[in-house]
Amino acid sequence: MANENTLRIGGASAFWGDSNKGVEQLIRRGDVDVLVFDYLAELTLSIMASAKSRNAEMGYATDFVKAVGPHLQTLKQRKTLLLSNAGGMNPQACAQALRVAADAAGVPLRVAVIEGDDLLPHRAEVSAAGVREAFSNAPLPEGLTSMNAYLGAFPIVQALRQGAEVVITGRCADSALALAALIHRFDWKPEDYDRLAAGSLVGHILECTTQTTGGLFTDWWKVPGWEDMGYPIAECQADGSFVLCKPAGTGGLITPLVVSEQMLYEVTDPANYLLPDVTCDFTSVTLEQAGDNRVRVQGARGRAPTPTYKVSGTWLDGYRLSTTLTFVGHDAVAMGRRAMDAIVTRARRVMAEAGHGDFKRVNIEVLGSEQPSFGAHAKADAREVVVRLAVHHDNAKALEIVASEIAPMGIAGAPGTTGFSGRQKPTPIFRLFSFLWPKSRVPVSFVIDKERSEVAPASSADAFVPADGTRFSHAAVPAGETVTVPLSAIAVARSGDKGDRAHLAIIARAPRFAAAIGAQLTESAMRSWFEHLAKGRVHRYEVPGIHAYNYVLDEALGGGGAASLRNDPLGKTFSQIALTHPVQIPKAWLPEVDPGFQGTIAA
Repeated sequence: MANENTLRIGGASAFWGDSNKGVEQLIRRGDVDVLVFDYLAELTLSIMASAKSRNAEMGYATDFVKAVGPHLQTLKQRKTLLLSNAGGMNPQACAQALRVAADAAGVPLRVAVIEGDDLLPHRAEVSAAGVREAFSNAPLPEGLTSMNAYLGAFPIVQALRQGAEVVITGRCADSALALAALIHRFDWKPEDYDRLAAGSLVGHILECTTQTTGGLFTDWWKVPGWEDMGYPIAECQADGSFVLCKPAGTGGLITPLVVSEQMLYEVTDPANYLLPDVTCDFTSVTLEQAGDNRVRVQGARGRAPTPTYKVSGTWLDGYRLSTTLTFVGHDAVAMGRRAMDAIVTRARRVMAEAGHGDFKRVNIEVLGSEQPSFGAHAKADAREVVVRLAVHHDNAKALEIVASEIAPMGIAGAPGTTGFSGRQKPTPIFRLFSFLWPKSRVPVSFVIDKERSEVAPASSADAFVPADGTRFSHAAVPAGETVTVPLSAIAVARSGDKGDRAHLAIIARAPRFAAAIGAQLTESAMRSWFEHLAKGRVHRYEVPGIHAYNYVLDEALGGGGAASLRNDPLGKTFSQIALTHPVQIPKAWLPEVDPGFQGTIAA
């Protein structure tokens, strides 16, 4: 521990599949007091539920034990706390696997397991309540494969107060892991809303690991050391302020713009970011460079939480099959489209002969033509493209017919066809069903050494009253001659998903640029720019503390996640599409704009 007034928390995992080397780096070069591990995306629990149904000892993120197992002696010696949601659908099995590894290493560990997030055993109660999907208002579907409440930080805190050295949860809010460490260390109370909001921001910044130390940054060419990216560390104070940094000598980049991108990542309304323990308002957060690869973060505000938990359920909606073929030639785009249309037409005929119904959905994307991403704004006249076919059907057997009709196009179609990758197999489509459920009806407990302790119901407000948040008070854009530049010249951006909604944050490179962005990138303008992708409403939220706007595009991801047939089901490309949007700026600003990777700002 650096000193008694500072807690150093390291973000060691962002998803199930992140590098296990993050743990080693943070232990050897990070001098951290706490390691937090996030493994759960919204649909990961469906995968885990399926694994558990096949093997009662599975259903958790096995990477967690692999990552920490070799370092247990060092972690024990340094008294480093480990907090992880690796438990997934089977936290007790995860804890047992860790205990086995600890016994083999000769390291006694006090491991706690948080239980109560899995609501699938309470399906009848949920169904009787007539819950509706939070966005579509659809009724509860049949055949749910998972149904998990996003628990908060205080159950973890109670386990830590009982001497737990490792806490393993099922589903909890991603940020709750770091928040729990801070509540425990500084003895924050459930009513310390500003501090809880600040601690939640710590967790939100850490949860995506290298994405907050320069990974996926708009100005990617400015980020050194991709081969050894630094994992994030938050140096936290009792008042909730913190400095984001990384181990010395590692790759990556930490600046206010980098941190801004992560701060707004997948946050819907920054003035009303709803979490189990607090309602956060990030609109007045400020970011300040505090040294080389060090950014000070402060200014989060909080209010009472809602009386409900967010619950994410998943259900099986048939199967999908996808494949790609490469086409090379002067008319590559036309050849590719005709080939995929022929495969679909032939498959429909064979499927009908076998007694199968038609596809539920068919999606063909010509990657390299710019059409899938840019629509009417596409410019490329490509001579080499990869064409992607994705189809959806209720019956996996029908999709096996499609798989068998792809290879014949290698001799029955266009010249210059290549890239065959074997016969693909159908995979299940899991759709997301999100709803709210009273906290009072979610019994939560923790188990240490086979001893179970009940957790008091989470605190809540009687009614949620949304905040307006801090609003922009722009200085006027200077009058005079203007020039057209791409948005990337005056802004950076980051995008992601929540179900079928795309989230897009646009942050001005300098405070004075925010007024031009606000005037020109209206909700209507963004709806028009993304009309080929977004089918619903566009919402815009102001974040003046970091000179940013946050956009949410409804019905924009073709169903989102595993339900989407698109090449980009998670909205990761939306930021790059937005940054090509032309904007008018005063000619006098040209010396201040960013010239981009190739040193030109031509629109």
